[in-house]
Amino acid sequence: MRKVLSYDDVLLVPKYSDIGSRSEVDITADLDKVITLDMPIIGAPMDTVVGTEMATALCQMGTFGVLHRYCTIGEQSAMVEEVVANSLGEHPIAAAIGATGDYLERAEELFGAGAEILCVDVAHGHHSIVKRAIGILRGKFGSDVHLMAGNVATAEAFEDLSNWGADSIRVGVGGGAACSTRTRTGHGLPVLDSIIRCAESDASALLIADGGIRNSGDIVKAIAAGADLVMVGSLLAGTDKSPGVVITDERSGNKAKVYRGMASGDAQNSWRNRVSVVEGVSTTVPYKGSVTDVVENLLGGLRSGLSYSGCRNLNELRLTATFVNQTSAGLAESKPHILG
Repeated sequence: MRKVLSYDDVLLVPKYSDIGSRSEVDITADLDKVITLDMPIIGAPMDTVVGTEMATALCQMGTFGVLHRYCTIGEQSAMVEEVVANSLGEHPIAAAIGATGDYLERAEELFGAGAEILCVDVAHGHHSIVKRAIGILRGKFGSDVHLMAGNVATAEAFEDLSNWGADSIRVGVGGGAACSTRTRTGHGLPVLDSIIRCAESDASALLIADGGIRNSGDIVKAIAAGADLVMVGSLLAGTDKSPGVVITDERSGNKAKVYRGMASGDAQNSWRNRVSVVEGVSTTVPYKGSVTDVVENLLGGLRSGLSYSGCRNLNELRLTATFVNQTSAGLAESKPHILG
């Protein structure tokens, strides 16, 4: 039985650096031969994370969020049209679809509305239905759309989805902040371990780290391990641009917003009026204010992380980063501990 690693199990070794300022670091990320994002961070297709306001805000910051699919085709198409109208037009519009049912009709409508990225959004992406869906979508749209697919946890799965025709693949099963797949089903892998093994494959698809990201340090580790992009959900939840209303506690005055996994009972009830197998939770998160401030804080940590490794761009970090295992005592030391 092999040992697997999560983000907290490792640290990156600081290296010689001649970087005078964090502003010298290039954190742009290539989506394909034409599109370059201003950052490697993208938003997850969750109904409490990416709606029209969040997708528009992320486009204006030089990246994108994947519009969730938990609504009617008409409603999702209208969301795409709104983001197209309100964004600066420099970055792609992305929308999620399933792999069964109305997925092809939904894909056609979303593409017609202006979506350039279609995300085949399935919890267990290494599946025959995903293979079939990717084949049909690629036959329908050719190279006119970027096909994102997932989620997967193994190098074998990553290679298969790439061979089936996916342009980018979400790597991570059961690691999301509101996900209970591992405790519910007993299946999954620590996301960092999945990234390392998928990055070692010969597949041509982009690797998107998805799940388990709690701070900018985890983003640095994910990229150092081989991720091209990092998808985040909980980090964007509770901001001014995330869907939902701000809830104010009458006693404390504290503000919060709802955040839920898309396999939670609440989410399933809201979009299909019934509950199947629950593999997520619903909760509230403290209101964080400006999403721009949240993202800028993450990018500041990312730039500093590259500087500590002496790297001027993301690819240098992937090529030269050195990981070490840390003990539980090392993890405790790694966090602020003056308060006990």
